Amino acid sequence: MLPAVVVGIDTPIGLTIVRDLGREGVPVIGIGRSEQALGMASRYLQRGLVRPREAQALIEQLADLAAQLGPAPDGQPGAACLFAVSENDIALLNRHRAQLGGYRIMFPSQVLMDRVLHKDRTYAAAAKVGIRTPRTEQVTDLAHLDEVAPTLRYPVVLKWANPHEVGAALHAAGLVLDKTHYCHTHQELLDYLRPYARAGRYPLIQEYCPGYGLGQFVLMKDGVPHYTFQHRRMHEWPPEGGFSSMCASLPQDSHAALMAQSVALLRELEWEGIAMVEYRHDPDTGESALMEINGRFWGSLPLAYHAGARFPSLMYRLFGLGQGIAAAPYRGGVRCRYMLPETKRLLRILLAPHRIADKKLHFRPLPELFHYLLDFLRPGMRYYVFELKDPGPFLSDIWQMARKAGSLVAARLPRLPRRSAAPGK
Repeated sequence: MLPAVVVGIDTPIGLTIVRDLGREGVPVIGIGRSEQALGMASRYLQRGLVRPREAQALIEQLADLAAQLGPAPDGQPGAACLFAVSENDIALLNRHRAQLGGYRIMFPSQVLMDRVLHKDRTYAAAAKVGIRTPRTEQVTDLAHLDEVAPTLRYPVVLKWANPHEVGAALHAAGLVLDKTHYCHTHQELLDYLRPYARAGRYPLIQEYCPGYGLGQFVLMKDGVPHYTFQHRRMHEWPPEGGFSSMCASLPQDSHAALMAQSVALLRELEWEGIAMVEYRHDPDTGESALMEINGRFWGSLPLAYHAGARFPSLMYRLFGLGQGIAAAPYRGGVRCRYMLPETKRLLRILLAPHRIADKKLHFRPLPELFHYLLDFLRPGMRYYVFELKDPGPFLSDIWQMARKAGSLVAARLPRLPRRSAAPGK
């Protein structure tokens, strides 16, 4: 079979791509930031490489690898299918596409990526197909904030239109890029935004949308949805909203009307490839508000994999080999946990509830602890890293965490004074 090269096997996303393709018999070559990268220990990885630190050196590494692989077994251009995990790596590889002619590219062009990275473009397309979006204000200075302040309803959520574009400017001004921040009063909002005057850049001010995270996942080609999947976020880290620490697959036929709108939105954006359309769904009203589109493999990909929605191998066949796909339906009701953030979430609820930014959320500590322990016994529970048929990444991860913990403990222990050598010795 045509080999696959995966850039970014350091996370559960990259690990899942390796497992998914490897189970199909695809020879997988993974590139991670160190020998300890999560995917390096997978039994499904044929070969692991450490990426160089310099961007151009990574491009040269990929070009050399394509030359080593030689001609494709099907005689078509492209020695391997090239997958990338993070948006930063996708942007880097897109800048050097001309040097990657030895690959069949498994991620969107930067033109398409920019359409979903800029929330204003995404929201404009959503309005055309009738999808509700949260009311959003983009202020240009604090005087502009005074103009819109009387119309705001609190709490408000602050996020960046495109986080990747502002990182350097914020860093130069000594500011931290918060992915999401909650403000509950005008004064709190003013105090939070005032330092951003140094950078001349301000986050979006967005209305608060109650409910839970609902993700709809689509594999698009030529305007056709070739496979769809959806899940509900059960738990998030941080607890007020972030990424899934536990999620559950939803039945194929639930939220059917919303799925049709998601497909229409991707058609409006002329999208090709995989995408996650993320909503905030309010079960009390039945309304869903669009949050964003992720034009890459998403954080909860392990859930889709365990439920039978095999997106990496479907992408490989559809875009890499040019074959049609007749995939089996996935299983609804499968749950999947990412144990490190799930544990951090529990500790936040038990020990530091005052640090939960969304004051409308209320948790019951003892039931949360009970369900955290009980879920280990749940028959249908799956995990982001642990898999019985591929235990290496889990064991490697535990070993690395134990080493880090040991180093931290050793660093805090008082050092004993060195003994002086005896006279004459």
